[in-house]
Amino acid sequence: MGPSKVIPYYFRATENFDKEEITMATLVTYNRFKVLSRLASHYKGPVSAAIHVNDDESKQQILADLHQLYEENEDMRRYVDLHLVVDKFDRQFNMWRNVAKFFARTDYIMMLDVDFYLCTDFRKSLKKEPELMELLRAGKAAIVVPAFEYVDESDGEDWNDFPKTKKDLLVDVGTEKLDMFHRGWKRGHGSTNYGKWYQQTKPYKVTDYNYSYEPYVIFKKEGTPWCDERFVGYGANKAACLFEIYLAGIDYWVLPNDFLIHQTHHYPEDTRAKERTYNKKLYDYYREETCLRYARIMIAANEWNTPKAANLKKECGRIRGFNDVIQKVAAEHNEL
Repeated sequence: MGPSKVIPYYFRATENFDKEEITMATLVTYNRFKVLSRLASHYKGPVSAAIHVNDDESKQQILADLHQLYEENEDMRRYVDLHLVVDKFDRQFNMWRNVAKFFARTDYIMMLDVDFYLCTDFRKSLKKEPELMELLRAGKAAIVVPAFEYVDESDGEDWNDFPKTKKDLLVDVGTEKLDMFHRGWKRGHGSTNYGKWYQQTKPYKVTDYNYSYEPYVIFKKEGTPWCDERFVGYGANKAACLFEIYLAGIDYWVLPNDFLIHQTHHYPEDTRAKERTYNKKLYDYYREETCLRYARIMIAANEWNTPKAANLKKECGRIRGFNDVIQKVAAEHNEL
């Protein structure tokens, strides 16, 4: 896109965090400042936020409002590391995600859209699951917190009314007041298997992954893939991040009692539709390229015949011609 000026720790949180804390790694635009402030006060834990600032006549007003936000809310000062991305390019979502991840100061992050309300204490839940924590520490698991939204958008405008327990959530699901996030695009969150989640009391592994899956996940910061920054605008950007995590040999596991709910926020649908069309084409090329890249890496590292390659073999084997190409690559490697 062009040069961007990144200013890390424009504001730096005063709180000292345990390394095993989970940092909310999020991206924020000017119109979502109040939602970020709400997240800081509600979560009361580390937040690493990439803030996009347009490099034009609006810049000084944005910075002034940002300073006011910090002055008004002590929790912003205590918990939020804020990193500025100053340029003239809108919606570089994956670049902003990478900035938030890179400057996070704990071992684990949650890749969160700021519009989601954290209804439950998933940090406490994770501590009660030692086997899941070991997988997280080893970089072998990404933990899914299921996402919901109100069927009638007007019901999602006041977070004070959101359910705070799974029992209460299921009441609203039963009356069709709440449903899985983006239920009209089931490939986006359907692999979580909401029907199973409603009944489940133990963490479970996602077994029906698809390349459009884009849940909200907790994962290890070090050693995990970065988001591909070729994706600009709406569509496929987050799915691409999670696709590469999956190919790297990281499995998705779902927490059984925790959930997020989307706080209603209206988007420019015309812009979204155009950008989705472009990014869908890019994603098709990206998947083929990424499958080949990871396969070559694993073959060279003698990991091709290990469990680490299982996700890659399963997902990339569906791409026409992939298996034939990789057989030749593996044969050439074995001859060396």
